[in-house]
Amino acid sequence: MQIESTHAFSSSHLFWRWLLLSVVLVIIDQVSKLSVASVLSLHDYIEVTPFFNLVHALNSGAAFSFLAHAGGWQRHFFTVLGMLVSMFLICLLWRGVRSRLETLAYVCIVGGALGNVIDRLRIGAVIDFLDFHWQGWHWPAFNSADCFIVIGVGMMVFTALMSHGSKNDGLRQS
Repeated sequence: MQIESTHAFSSSHLFWRWLLLSVVLVIIDQVSKLSVASVLSLHDYIEVTPFFNLVHALNSGAAFSFLAHAGGWQRHFFTVLGMLVSMFLICLLWRGVRSRLETLAYVCIVGGALGNVIDRLRIGAVIDFLDFHWQGWHWPAFNSADCFIVIGVGMMVFTALMSHGSKNDGLRQS
Protein backbone atom coordinates (compact mmCIF):
# COMPACT_ATOMS: atom_id res chain seq x y z
CA MET A 1 0.00 0.00 0.00
CA GLN A 2 1.43 3.35 -1.05
CA ILE A 3 0.75 6.39 1.09
CA GLU A 4 0.43 9.61 -0.86
CA SER A 5 1.73 12.82 0.61
CA THR A 6 -0.90 15.40 1.46
CA HIS A 7 1.65 18.19 1.04
CA ALA A 8 2.03 19.96 -2.28
CA PHE A 9 5.45 19.87 -3.91
CA SER A 10 7.77 22.76 -3.10
CA SER A 11 11.41 23.08 -4.11
CA SER A 12 12.18 24.71 -0.76
CA HIS A 13 11.75 21.39 1.11
CA LEU A 14 14.73 19.90 -0.72
CA PHE A 15 16.50 23.15 -1.56
CA TRP A 16 20.00 21.87 -0.75
CA ARG A 17 19.51 18.78 -2.91
CA TRP A 18 18.38 20.92 -5.86
CA LEU A 19 21.39 23.19 -5.34
CA LEU A 20 23.66 20.13 -5.18
CA LEU A 21 22.20 18.93 -8.49
CA SER A 22 23.12 22.30 -10.05
CA VAL A 23 26.66 21.86 -8.69
CA VAL A 24 26.81 18.37 -10.24
CA LEU A 25 25.86 19.90 -13.62
CA VAL A 26 28.61 22.52 -13.21
CA ILE A 27 31.10 19.73 -12.47
CA ILE A 28 29.99 17.72 -15.51
CA ASP A 29 30.36 20.83 -17.65
CA GLN A 30 33.79 21.75 -16.31
CA VAL A 31 35.16 18.20 -16.54
CA SER A 32 33.96 17.88 -20.15
CA LYS A 33 35.52 21.22 -21.13
CA LEU A 34 38.81 20.54 -19.35
CA SER A 35 38.96 17.06 -20.91
CA VAL A 36 38.60 18.46 -24.41
CA ALA A 37 41.13 21.22 -23.70
CA SER A 38 43.63 18.67 -22.39
CA VAL A 39 43.28 16.39 -25.44
CA LEU A 40 42.98 18.97 -28.24
CA SER A 41 44.98 22.09 -28.96
CA LEU A 42 42.98 25.23 -29.65
CA HIS A 43 41.20 24.94 -33.05
CA ASP A 44 42.03 21.23 -33.42
CA TYR A 45 39.24 18.72 -33.90
CA ILE A 46 38.49 15.02 -33.94
CA GLU A 47 36.02 13.77 -36.54
CA VAL A 48 33.56 11.52 -34.69
CA THR A 49 30.95 11.00 -37.42
CA PRO A 50 30.41 12.48 -40.90
CA PHE A 51 28.28 15.20 -39.26
CA PHE A 52 29.86 15.66 -35.80
CA ASN A 53 33.29 16.72 -34.57
CA LEU A 54 34.78 17.30 -31.16
CA VAL A 55 36.58 20.64 -31.37
CA HIS A 56 38.48 22.92 -29.05
CA ALA A 57 37.16 26.43 -29.58
CA LEU A 58 36.95 29.53 -27.42
CA ASN A 59 33.82 31.66 -27.53
CA SER A 60 33.90 35.15 -26.06
CA GLY A 61 30.21 35.65 -26.87
CA ALA A 62 27.05 33.98 -25.66
CA ALA A 63 25.48 30.69 -26.73
CA PHE A 64 26.19 29.72 -30.32
CA SER A 65 28.80 32.54 -30.65
CA PHE A 66 26.24 35.35 -30.32
CA LEU A 67 28.23 38.62 -29.95
CA ALA A 68 31.55 36.76 -30.10
CA HIS A 69 33.21 39.65 -31.97
CA ALA A 70 31.68 42.56 -30.02
CA GLY A 71 34.94 44.02 -28.75
CA GLY A 72 35.35 42.57 -25.25
CA TRP A 73 32.57 44.19 -23.22
CA GLN A 74 30.44 41.06 -23.66
CA ARG A 75 32.72 39.00 -21.38
CA HIS A 76 31.81 41.11 -18.37
CA PHE A 77 28.20 41.52 -19.43
CA PHE A 78 27.59 37.76 -19.80
CA THR A 79 29.50 37.02 -16.58
CA VAL A 80 27.31 39.41 -14.60
CA LEU A 81 24.15 38.27 -16.42
CA GLY A 82 24.92 34.60 -15.70
CA MET A 83 25.53 35.34 -12.04
CA LEU A 84 22.38 37.48 -11.67
CA VAL A 85 20.13 34.94 -13.40
CA SER A 86 21.61 32.14 -11.28
CA MET A 87 21.11 34.09 -8.04
CA PHE A 88 17.53 34.95 -9.01
CA LEU A 89 16.66 31.33 -9.85
CA ILE A 90 18.37 30.04 -6.69
CA CYS A 91 16.28 32.50 -4.65
CA LEU A 92 13.12 31.25 -6.36
CA LEU A 93 14.10 27.65 -5.54
CA TRP A 94 14.75 28.60 -1.93
CA ARG A 95 11.39 30.40 -1.64
CA GLY A 96 9.62 27.39 -3.16
CA VAL A 97 8.70 26.51 -6.73
CA ARG A 98 5.51 24.41 -6.93
CA SER A 99 6.29 22.51 -10.13
CA ARG A 100 8.84 19.69 -10.26
CA LEU A 101 9.51 20.32 -13.96
CA GLU A 102 9.99 24.05 -13.39
CA THR A 103 12.32 23.25 -10.48
CA LEU A 104 14.38 20.98 -12.71
CA ALA A 105 14.40 23.68 -15.39
CA TYR A 106 15.84 26.20 -12.91
CA VAL A 107 18.44 23.66 -11.78
CA CYS A 108 19.57 23.11 -15.39
CA ILE A 109 19.75 26.82 -16.16
CA VAL A 110 21.73 27.55 -12.98
CA GLY A 111 24.15 24.68 -13.67
CA GLY A 112 24.70 25.79 -17.26
CA ALA A 113 24.97 29.49 -16.50
CA LEU A 114 27.48 28.97 -13.69
CA GLY A 115 29.50 26.53 -15.82
CA ASN A 116 29.95 29.25 -18.44
CA VAL A 117 30.57 31.95 -15.79
CA ILE A 118 33.45 29.88 -14.41
CA ASP A 119 35.04 29.75 -17.88
CA ARG A 120 34.64 33.50 -18.39
CA LEU A 121 36.24 34.23 -15.01
CA ARG A 122 38.98 31.64 -15.45
CA ILE A 123 40.05 32.18 -19.09
CA GLY A 124 37.97 35.10 -20.40
CA ALA A 125 35.95 32.97 -22.82
CA VAL A 126 33.86 29.81 -22.87
CA ILE A 127 35.28 26.51 -24.10
CA ASP A 128 33.06 25.07 -26.83
CA PHE A 129 33.57 21.54 -28.12
CA LEU A 130 30.44 20.20 -29.82
CA ASP A 131 30.52 20.85 -33.58
CA PHE A 132 27.66 19.66 -35.78
CA HIS A 133 27.99 20.16 -39.52
CA TRP A 134 26.49 19.12 -42.83
CA GLN A 135 27.93 19.56 -46.34
CA GLY A 136 30.28 22.37 -45.34
CA TRP A 137 27.73 24.14 -43.13
CA HIS A 138 28.67 24.25 -39.43
CA TRP A 139 26.32 25.07 -36.60
CA PRO A 140 28.30 27.25 -34.16
CA ALA A 141 30.18 25.07 -31.69
CA PHE A 142 28.65 24.82 -28.23
CA ASN A 143 29.19 23.02 -24.93
CA SER A 144 27.39 21.03 -22.23
CA ALA A 145 26.51 24.20 -20.27
CA ASP A 146 24.73 25.55 -23.35
CA CYS A 147 22.84 22.24 -23.57
CA PHE A 148 21.78 22.49 -19.93
CA ILE A 149 20.53 26.06 -20.46
CA VAL A 150 18.60 25.18 -23.63
CA ILE A 151 17.05 22.11 -21.97
CA GLY A 152 16.09 24.21 -18.93
CA VAL A 153 14.52 26.94 -21.04
CA GLY A 154 12.68 24.28 -23.05
CA MET A 155 11.25 22.81 -19.84
CA MET A 156 10.19 26.30 -18.71
CA VAL A 157 8.42 26.93 -22.02
CA PHE A 158 6.75 23.52 -21.84
CA THR A 159 5.62 24.21 -18.26
CA ALA A 160 4.25 27.62 -19.26
CA LEU A 161 2.39 26.18 -22.24
CA MET A 162 0.93 23.38 -20.14
CA SER A 163 -0.25 25.74 -17.39
CA HIS A 164 -1.65 28.14 -20.01
CA GLY A 165 -3.46 25.25 -21.69
CA SER A 166 -4.98 24.03 -18.40
CA LYS A 167 -6.21 27.56 -17.62
CA ASN A 168 -7.87 27.74 -21.04
CA ASP A 169 -9.44 24.30 -20.52
CA GLY A 170 -10.95 25.53 -17.26
CA LEU A 171 -12.44 28.55 -19.02
CA ARG A 172 -14.01 26.41 -21.73
CA GLN A 173 -15.63 24.06 -19.23
CA SER A 174 -17.32 26.84 -17.24
